[in-house]
This record gives sequence, structure tokens and C-alpha cells, in this order.
Amino acid sequence: MKRKKRGINPVVVVVILVALVAVIGVASTLIIRRIPTKKQMNLTEYYGETSDTEAVIIIGTQILDARAAMSGDQPYLPLDVVNSYLNQRYYWDAQGQQILYATPSQLVTVPASTEGGSEVWLKDDTVYLSLDFVKKYTDLDSYVYQQPNRVAIQKDFSGVSVVTAQKDTYVRYRGGIKSEVLTKVNKGDNLIFMAELENWMQVATWDGYIGYVEKKSLSEVHEMNQDRAFKGEEYTYLTMDQPVNLVWHQVMSADANAGFADATQNMTGVNVISPTWFYVQDNAGNIINNATADYVTAAHDKGLKVWGLVDNFTQDISTYEVLSNTSSRQNLVTQLVNAAVQAEIDGINVDFEQLSEDVGIHFLEFLRELSIECHKNNLVLSVDNPVPQDFTSHYDRAEQGRVVDYVIVMGYDEHYVGSEEAGSVASLPWVEQGIQDTIAEVPAERVINAVPFYTRLWKTEAGTLSSEAIGMDKAQEVIAANNAQVYWDNDVSQNYGSYESDGCTYQIWVEDAQSIAEKVKLVSKYGLAGVAAWKLGFENSGIWQTITDNLNAAN
Repeated sequence: MKRKKRGINPVVVVVILVALVAVIGVASTLIIRRIPTKKQMNLTEYYGETSDTEAVIIIGTQILDARAAMSGDQPYLPLDVVNSYLNQRYYWDAQGQQILYATPSQLVTVPASTEGGSEVWLKDDTVYLSLDFVKKYTDLDSYVYQQPNRVAIQKDFSGVSVVTAQKDTYVRYRGGIKSEVLTKVNKGDNLIFMAELENWMQVATWDGYIGYVEKKSLSEVHEMNQDRAFKGEEYTYLTMDQPVNLVWHQVMSADANAGFADATQNMTGVNVISPTWFYVQDNAGNIINNATADYVTAAHDKGLKVWGLVDNFTQDISTYEVLSNTSSRQNLVTQLVNAAVQAEIDGINVDFEQLSEDVGIHFLEFLRELSIECHKNNLVLSVDNPVPQDFTSHYDRAEQGRVVDYVIVMGYDEHYVGSEEAGSVASLPWVEQGIQDTIAEVPAERVINAVPFYTRLWKTEAGTLSSEAIGMDKAQEVIAANNAQVYWDNDVSQNYGSYESDGCTYQIWVEDAQSIAEKVKLVSKYGLAGVAAWKLGFENSGIWQTITDNLNAAN
């Protein structure tokens, strides 16, 4: 008797099928999740919308908010972008409607046009420079693309932190394999390193894509230096082959030059004297000139170089008006150089003080233009600067250091007339910090440390503080006459004294051989160019040997 075959339970079949589908679905989902997407990012969405007349600007690893202007296929960069990111020497002369560019040897003038196609385009009251014009004087690589219009610029080529692609891979918009693709990179390509995440690195391509690459596809971070074909004109410097030992000589009139012999009779070791001869007279850039041939001859006979000083201390002049107006600025340059050549002096020392922030760019242009003419005439150019503070950042000591021969740090007036509290004119830690901050921007071998020959006698009367500047001998006379208690203060590296008289409290932080020696020692400690002193007539006779001994110790 035959057995009846059992049928397969349809319910079981359905369950099995559902389970299989679920397993396949889960597996597919897992597989899909592990498959990197190759979907291309919409670049207009990435870079932002542009019109036919503008282009996105990418500089290094930054996409800027500012836009380039397009004239045909030629990008024009806004002047403020060029100055801020690429090359600050493109100077807009609003009066002449032109760009001035100072090379080490000449001043290039390029007039603006109201239409594209020229090197300088004045469009809607905004100054634009053609990319080709910028590249003429600036070492950079550029990449220009359409859809959307964009220009990518690279300007850093030494000490760049990079990673190298170990295989063909992608730069993605975000860190994740499902993030859209910005661009493909090939094995061996170098990418600019920006940041490291757990499994991804933020990078930038040289042609303007900023995104993420899987860490496993990249090498370790390393530095890259590129050989460059760009050869711009480099600055050369007129420097002395021995440490500078300078003293300023305050000369208020031409007649005062007759006091040179008496003022210098006991002076030894000094190799540069800087008389305060030149004063800006008016907003047209004219100067008062107190230089005399007899003074120069006498100085040269003593083996001294002469660096005539120019200042902006004249009342009722506007330093901004003088320097921001090209005609007055260039008149000032011409008059200074002509006066220096006529007097047969050796250099010009610029002492422009209390410069407001809006003067900054114009002061730098003045130094650039003055540097050109000084070097044509074999004149050393030096510039005096206060100790660096946040509120003097517009002095731009780095740019000064590129265009002048010497940068002088005026290491005094830590406490000054009008200070709310009594204190040292030049405590050693304060001076040293000023030098450190300066040589962070300027090569140490062209930085001069200026020291004071004066101190302040502070007087507190009924809670009111006042002071007067006195020389070294006068300070010792005051101390002796009042039996002041004096001791060496290691915190400031000065002798400190105080006394009471007529119901008033007097304080003094003394500048003497001991304190000056400590300041001069900074020359050797930091490899500086030398020392300067303000001013002739405030010194005592022994200080010259102190300076010489400690300056020579640097060699």
C-alpha cells in the first residue's frame, strides 16, 4: 500500500522566503553602506553662485567671501585681497588714480582704467588688479576654472605641511565614504594638510578643493619645499662691517652745530652720530634743513658716520596728510635725499612717532620710496620704532625690515611723562621683551638696541604724580644731595632710590654704568647689529667705555 506524500506547508515557505529576503536586504544594506559613493558634488553649490562677471577666490586653504571680477577669461583680484593675502606693496594713489609698486630699485607706476583688459581696473569705485599683473611681482601659482568661475591661488612653497596619496582616491565634501566627491587624486599626489580626525584628514588640493580624504589612503604628515622658477628682485642692504655704536645729537638749529666739538670731546667708541637736522615743515612735505658742511667734516675727521635724523614733531602738521598724498610724500623723499647728498652725509634716520593706524600703509610706502632713493645715492636708511605693543602693530616692523637697512628699537619710555604710576624708563625685562618681539619680525643682524642716557625723577605731592627727565650726572647729584637710599633691584636691573623732602616723596630708577651694561649685553645675547643712545649730553664721561667694553664682548 502506497504512502501518501506530505505537502510542504505554504506558511513555512512564506516564512522562509521572508527570512531570506530580510537577510538579503540586511546584507545588501550592509554592503551598500560599505561601498563609497562616487557621486560628484555640485560645484556651484560648493563654491556658491557666481555671475558671468565674477569669480570665486580660493587662496591656500581658504575660500574667500570677496569675489574676483572677470573681463573675458581674465580674473581681476580686489586690491585689498592682494594686499591682505598676497603682496602688500601694491599701493593705490587715489589722487593720481594709479597703482604704485616699489621694487628694491624703482617705483613702477600703472594708471587705472575704467574698463577691463588693462593691468589696473577701477570698477564701481573698487580697484582690481589683473592676475597677470599680480604674478609679475609675486611668487604664486594660479588655477582658473569655469562652471563656476573661480581662481585658486597658492602662495606658500616652503615648509608646507603635506600628505601624499598612497593610492588613487577621492577628496570628499565631508568626512565619510557617502559624502559627495569634490575631486579625484592620484597616487603620489601631494595634498596640503589642514587637520586630522579619527579616520579622516582635512586637506586642500593645489587647485582649490578643500575637503576630506580617508586617513588610510594617505601618508604621514611631512614638510615639502618646492623649487621655484620665480625670480623677483631682492633687497640688498647697506650695513656696517662692525657693530653700530650710535648716539643721537639733538640739534635744534643750524647755529647749534657749532657745539659739535664740545659735545663730543670726551666721547669714545662711537662710530655713528645722528644729528636731529631735518624737520617736516608743512603738509606739502617741505623740510627744515639744519645740516652744515662744517659739522659733517668735523664728524668725518673723528671717524664718525653721519646719519641725519628727520622727525614729524612739528606742530600743526598732519603726518597723515603728508604721507597719504603722493605729491607731498615724494616731495619729502626728494628734499631729504637732496639735503643728504648736498651735505655729503652717510645716511638718513627716520624718527616718525605716534603714528595713528590710518597712517600705517602710507608710512610703509614712504619708507619704500625713500629706500629706493637712498640706495641710489649710497645712503644708509634706518628707522626708529617704539617697543612693540598691540597698538603699534600697524607699524609693520616685518615690512620695515625688508626695505630699510636698520630697524632701531627705542628701548625707553616704559614709564614716561604723564604715566599714571612711577617706574623705570627702561627696565631690563621690558627692554628684552621688546627686542625679542622685534627680532621675531626683523633679522636680528639688522636690529639696533637703543638705550637711554636719561632717567626720570618722580615726585608725588599730595597724591599727585609728576616727573622730569634728568641726565646721568644730575641723577647722581640728586641722590647724593638728598642722601637717598639706593639699592640694586634685580627685577628691573637698575639701582633704585627714594627719599622724602618738603612733604613730597621722590623716586628714581637710575640709568648708570651698571644698568647700561646689562642692556648693551643684549646685543651679543641676541646677535643684534649694535646699540644706539639718546642723547648726547645726558651721559657721564665713563659711560662710553662701558658701552665699548660690552659691545666689543659681542665679537
